[in-house]
Amino acid sequence: MSTTNMTEQEVQMLVENCLTANGCNSENAAAVGRTIAAAERDGCASHGLFRMPGYIASLRSGKVNGSAKPSVTKISPAVIKVDGDHGYAPLALEAGREALIQAARENGIAAMALVNVHHFAALWVEVEPIAEAGCAAMAFTTYKPAVVPAGAKQPLFGTNPMCFGWPRGDDQPPMVFDQASASMARGEVMIAARDGHSVPLGTGVDADGNPTTEPAKIIDGGALLPFGGHKGSTIAMMIELLVAGLTGMDFSYEAQANDNNDGGPPNGGEFMLAIDPSRFGDADSWLQHSESFLARLAGMEGAHMPGNRRYANRAKSAAEGIVVTDALLASCNEFMNPES
Repeated sequence: MSTTNMTEQEVQMLVENCLTANGCNSENAAAVGRTIAAAERDGCASHGLFRMPGYIASLRSGKVNGSAKPSVTKISPAVIKVDGDHGYAPLALEAGREALIQAARENGIAAMALVNVHHFAALWVEVEPIAEAGCAAMAFTTYKPAVVPAGAKQPLFGTNPMCFGWPRGDDQPPMVFDQASASMARGEVMIAARDGHSVPLGTGVDADGNPTTEPAKIIDGGALLPFGGHKGSTIAMMIELLVAGLTGMDFSYEAQANDNNDGGPPNGGEFMLAIDPSRFGDADSWLQHSESFLARLAGMEGAHMPGNRRYANRAKSAAEGIVVTDALLASCNEFMNPES
């Protein structure tokens, strides 16, 4: 398999050029470009250039507003609302981030609701800057039905990812984890199907509700299972309520009914929390106290510190470049021609 090494900036420019060639303005294209380049840089292939066909399809169909102008409203001292104007989520998130952080600093805790956005990205890209600013942060979003509730036969929940970030001071990056409430991210199952790999038993079921290790059967008419059985199922339910119940946007099943199924992300919402740890407990020692816990975790044989693999990939990409298959690069280059 032939590959090309690219810099993060080159990946970003590739994305921007593809999007602007298909009707996206420069501001929205740059925000998506930063998000996809970050995913490629950190080894998150399922949310990197692999997603470009969906981004392009949603522009070409007219579902996504490529010239969206997000608006930020302070509903109350600790509640921020960002209307994404039916554009991609990254620009809306960037528009509301500082208001969310400032509200958390002023009130100890703050929430942000994003509405009328098309979300197709990894959540850690959104949470990490908030944690870098000294706040603990959480983010949740939904999609279209892809996960079967525990005991049921048909999908109702989206993969419903959740992300948590914890600040660690100036000398090291924040601890951030990002995971689906499904047994596996749908993008990872799609990549397994593309590459001809199997997935572990317990990942999903086929169209008849039978367990399968064949990713194509999960994607084509089947469904994913929640992680941890009924425990993952209740977490997926909670995320549906936080994202759709609180914001007024579509639940996953409603998003399915209202989407044009062009392969791109549906219109929906996102819910975020930011917490200033210095406003809770001991303002002078919270960092030292939490670091003692994380140090104990890191010192346990076999234990994994969330985010470490991503940061290692980031350092490797900076030193050696981002490896992109030539087949994927060629498919992206084809998007430069709107007629392709």
